[in-house]
Amino acid sequence: MASEVPTFAVPPGFLGTGRRAGAAVSVAGIPLDIGTTNRSGARFGPQAIRQASRMLVDGAHPTTGMKVSELLSDIGDFRIALGDIAASLKAIEQQAAAVDHLVALGGEHGITLALLRALARRDGPLGLIHFDAHVDTWPENFGQPYAHGSVFYHAIAENLVDPRRMIQIGIRSPVEREVLDWTVARGVTIVTAQDTHEQGPKAVAERARSVVGAAPCYLSFDIDALDPAFAPGTGTPEIGGLASWQAQAILRRLTGLRFLGMDVVEVAPAYDVAEITSLAAATLVYEYLALAATRLQEGST
Repeated sequence: MASEVPTFAVPPGFLGTGRRAGAAVSVAGIPLDIGTTNRSGARFGPQAIRQASRMLVDGAHPTTGMKVSELLSDIGDFRIALGDIAASLKAIEQQAAAVDHLVALGGEHGITLALLRALARRDGPLGLIHFDAHVDTWPENFGQPYAHGSVFYHAIAENLVDPRRMIQIGIRSPVEREVLDWTVARGVTIVTAQDTHEQGPKAVAERARSVVGAAPCYLSFDIDALDPAFAPGTGTPEIGGLASWQAQAILRRLTGLRFLGMDVVEVAPAYDVAEITSLAAATLVYEYLALAATRLQEGST
């Protein structure tokens, strides 16, 4: 007898989708983690996020009413060059350049540099909404210039993003003064985790909207923006972070922005508990897709 998908599950693609021609948004896994600096394992993130997304297939989005799975195609995982960061970034950039609207499942945060290179060549420099515990503007990490903590140093230096239209939300890790000063001097807006707790999601979302404006922008979500209570499955956890409901509430208020793509990174399922990190990541992608679906619907009316 042929094996079939169990009745309590869905096919293995994100939200149970597979490769589909003509989809407005493509989802791809990027299983790279050789530039991590603490705990590795984010290469297994794409598979875990897809698996957790099965919780989100039962009906329309609860606030927008959109059936988000109808606009996407899961195109599988990108090729990487095993053990070679520079070659992997080049391969990722080439594959991303062939996709109109990409949602990437990481993998470490270093993948974002390749994705921004691909987008900026076509539409840049971009605005950026960046959720993270860390500023990721170190020139290098322990001697490695393209590690996961230097992604936005290079993105700014290469003019891939406009730092005056860049906002970082959830920042709270230790950081050298010169790194922070360099970031602020470029014009980057930093909203710390403490700021978010005190001001609330509505105020933070309004700040993000005012910083990014009406021009094309990108969303990058490092799962360690969330507190380890909500996302233990990551390589560089920092206490005092955002609750999952805060991140969700901010995203839901970012309607109408001209997002050209998104990634969620640094999910390391070996350190997870009961899939809560993977589910958080899958849900954040789901929320982004609801934003994309709403914008597409508004553009067709």
